[in-house]
Amino acid sequence: MTITDRKNNSNGILHKIKNSIFYIKLTNWEYWPLYIVNIPLIITWLWFAIKARKLFFFSAVNPVIETGGMWGESKYNILKRIPEKNIPITVFVEKGIKFPQLLIKITEAGLEYPVIAKPDIGERGILVSKIKNDQELEMYLNANSIDFLVQEYISLPMELSVMHHRLPDQSTGEVTSICIKETLKVIGDGKLTVKELMKFIPRAKLQIARFEKQFPKLLKQIPGSGKVVELEPIGNHCRGTMFLNGNEYIDKRLTEVFDEIAFQMQNIYYGRFDIKCNSIEDIKNGGKIKIMEYNGIGSEPAHIYDPSFPLLKKYQAIYFHWKIIYKIYKIQKKKGLKGMSIKETIQRMKVYFNYKKHLHLD
Repeated sequence: MTITDRKNNSNGILHKIKNSIFYIKLTNWEYWPLYIVNIPLIITWLWFAIKARKLFFFSAVNPVIETGGMWGESKYNILKRIPEKNIPITVFVEKGIKFPQLLIKITEAGLEYPVIAKPDIGERGILVSKIKNDQELEMYLNANSIDFLVQEYISLPMELSVMHHRLPDQSTGEVTSICIKETLKVIGDGKLTVKELMKFIPRAKLQIARFEKQFPKLLKQIPGSGKVVELEPIGNHCRGTMFLNGNEYIDKRLTEVFDEIAFQMQNIYYGRFDIKCNSIEDIKNGGKIKIMEYNGIGSEPAHIYDPSFPLLKKYQAIYFHWKIIYKIYKIQKKKGLKGMSIKETIQRMKVYFNYKKHLHLD
């Protein structure tokens, strides 16, 4: 083997390593296991718990949300507290309902396909599905023996996550994070299949195994030259959506818009709006906002998942937001709201884990 051959062989091995799923995950902290990246978060929580002298102090911040929104909260319970004009048509589906009854419910609500189906209790995009017809809806119902929601699919072009809080004794709130979501897409060249195109995009490459199980026909398609194919309509980081830092758009007018919504949500003081809109400027000018979900204490300022966002700044942002939670708690404590006891926490956890047992995650 010549020196040139050895060099080419070494370059080939290096190229394979750099394009491996292991290397992609290793060199991008946003893909690190949660049990590793959450260690500083847990330390931060414990620090403020010591200051509060109560382990689950955070549950007093949003007293009308189960656990304050840390885990096991009902999405439907929260949606009912948001101004009706800002939420999609949503049908609550009770565990055990028969399919003909479900069809009647969604028809009476005015829902048309496509719709979004999601667990009433869930996180990280688990079992959130875009349903296109009766057959897919019936399959979803039969696969999951849980309470779930069927929600109007909102086709507005921009998806955002907006972190907002308000102090119980203040007349204005604050927006502290804006995340702009770019769903997973490929652009066709008229020659390569969707699967082959996905291999050129690290974020998409991580999703191939899931797509082989769930969307094998899509992977075989050959998009025309220049055609944009949206692979995943659900704007979740775990499904390949890119989160971008949009904090530069935070200003007084944007804060006023979310103040107006948040101040109508009684006894909810801290959380993140996951919304769709036409544009950020349109929001500021009084345009349409549709809130798919509102997440409480367990939500993160999603802009920190921007691939260019440094790891140290991520933890600084998390600490900053837990400091806000603690500040709200101190005000709530003066009003007599102390948060969950250990006994109540154990009961909540039992309900939550029992619910998760019935999720069909295959």
